[in-house]
Amino acid sequence: MTGRKRSVEHYFATTPKSKAEFGIVRTRLRGEPFEFLTASSVFSKKQVDLGTRLLIDAMVLPETGAVLDVGCGYGAVGIVAAASNSRLSVVMTDVNMRAVRLARQNIEINRVHNAEVRCGYLYEPVKDSTFNCVLSNPPVSAGMETVKAIITEAPKVMAHEATFQMVIRSKIGAKTLPSIFNATFGNCAVLARESGYRVLIAEKQ
Repeated sequence: MTGRKRSVEHYFATTPKSKAEFGIVRTRLRGEPFEFLTASSVFSKKQVDLGTRLLIDAMVLPETGAVLDVGCGYGAVGIVAAASNSRLSVVMTDVNMRAVRLARQNIEINRVHNAEVRCGYLYEPVKDSTFNCVLSNPPVSAGMETVKAIITEAPKVMAHEATFQMVIRSKIGAKTLPSIFNATFGNCAVLARESGYRVLIAEKQ
């Protein structure tokens, strides 16, 4: 097993076994300053990666309602969404307990009052909830079946006319994922593309 594979398993594992080595990421997102506590065995611990940054910059948020960030990691997408509009109620989920703890701390660090984090696999922690917007930077390295499940199971927790927005690497999912979007939602569009990534968007009709 390679070091890269171990790293992948760690950040998608429920309870990473590696010793936590903490760091701080300070950056500007959507024109505002943010600070995130990060750690080993959590995705992109040294910086907000390009895919996450593109999703944050491009995401289309409702004026009011509930927003879900699936696979939140240390919380950058959900926290920025919550900070951008105090009328939104943001829920973040992740299977990685270390990521969940970090996201909760980062909510406090960034003084966000309209967000919460729940631990569990994909939509299990929110199976009784309904959202107006679902966002995801999926754990592609966990396998395409997981990515597909994030797409195909999303409608179960989405309100009518809610949007689903996902960032993908163009060379990995540009040909296959739009067809899954179309099969699931009946529509798909490219919201943004940059630096080898693109953000796909669909609406529940």
